[in-house]
Amino acid sequence: MTHPAEALLDRWLADAALLAPEAGRDLWLAEGSLLLRGWSEPQRRYHTTEHLTEVLAALDELQEAGAVDADEALVARTVGWYHDLAYDPRAAPGSNEHRSATLARDHLHRLGVDDGTVDAVEAGVVMTLDHEGPGEGGAATDAVHDADLWILSAPPPRYAAYRAQVREEYAHVPEDAFRAGRLGVMGPLAARERLYRTKHAHEHWDARARANLQAELAELRQA
Repeated sequence: MTHPAEALLDRWLADAALLAPEAGRDLWLAEGSLLLRGWSEPQRRYHTTEHLTEVLAALDELQEAGAVDADEALVARTVGWYHDLAYDPRAAPGSNEHRSATLARDHLHRLGVDDGTVDAVEAGVVMTLDHEGPGEGGAATDAVHDADLWILSAPPPRYAAYRAQVREEYAHVPEDAFRAGRLGVMGPLAARERLYRTKHAHEHWDARARANLQAELAELRQA
């Protein structure tokens, strides 16, 4: 049975060969090792290789549904690889996303990825800061938006585990402050007229996501 980290590395190597065919296997491997180390840092509880695996699986589902073509899916997966590469739960709001975007730009340029793809990846990583905007950036960005929020539509046991993982990442925050902050993030999400951008996610993930959100919000407000 393939170890999850080995499966992720294999996926990265396949993507790297498409992104930067001239870089060669040694550079692809070095970058893949760096990515996996980043996603495995000890301060992480939710923003781990499990989240990365779930994002990539959601992107696969969206590609199979026709939300993105092969080229767009490659860009979207590359955003997925880098979008939480820098993650410190104590960092200032926006710092992690902007640091991750800078790492993506620097590392992809070093591999020899073309400028257009690098620009698209950087924009996609920054979008994950607040998942706002009307859908600028095209199909790849829309797919990343939805894949990163797939967790909202997870089966209830996984959603409960996700909530516990997020709380562990913010163990340094007092309970009252955490509850208020969580309400401030999840409340506006639940109030959106459209939670997901792609047709497939809107049709297949929205109902489950809203049920999870409403259940969490009710619990937070009663506490």
